[in-house]
Amino acid sequence: AGFAISLLFHVTQTNACPPSCICRSLGEMKGLQLDCSSRRLREVPALPVNTRRLYLHNNSLTSVPPGALDSLRSLEEVKISDNPWNCDCHILYLKLWLEDISAPSLANVRCATPEPLRMKPLSQLTGNELGICKRLFPIKCLQFFWRDLILIAGAIITLLLVAWALKFSKKLVCQINLSQ
Repeated sequence: AGFAISLLFHVTQTNACPPSCICRSLGEMKGLQLDCSSRRLREVPALPVNTRRLYLHNNSLTSVPPGALDSLRSLEEVKISDNPWNCDCHILYLKLWLEDISAPSLANVRCATPEPLRMKPLSQLTGNELGICKRLFPIKCLQFFWRDLILIAGAIITLLLVAWALKFSKKLVCQINLSQ
């Protein structure tokens, strides 16, 4: 489901201003400033790829789907605080993205849920506090293992059938040549 949401975000990202935001040009070839603050947003809107400044503070955002912000390559400033962030395993994408893009903005992001992490800065979140992540990864690895095993078995069976067909066709050719 996360991949589909991520793909949806990549498909919907355009150069158009989202209806829930106020866009202001920073000058020709300099990009856009998007003010999406204080709009009661529950999810990140489709964002123009030429966004330089992004203001998403004071909304109702709890998480950001993986990959949703990856196309914002020219981003210089981001404000994403004052949202009720749910600091479970799914917040890891936002944490890593902010570490790369904006350390000052990361310092202002605080968890709202779960209760033991309430008001804790996202920057101070450790792997141990994201305990559910440990349970998610082995399941995904196991799914990949079985998928890969089935693909390998299918390839081996196909190769065996091709080899058998070649051997059979050589016998047939030899029998035809002998009978003539």
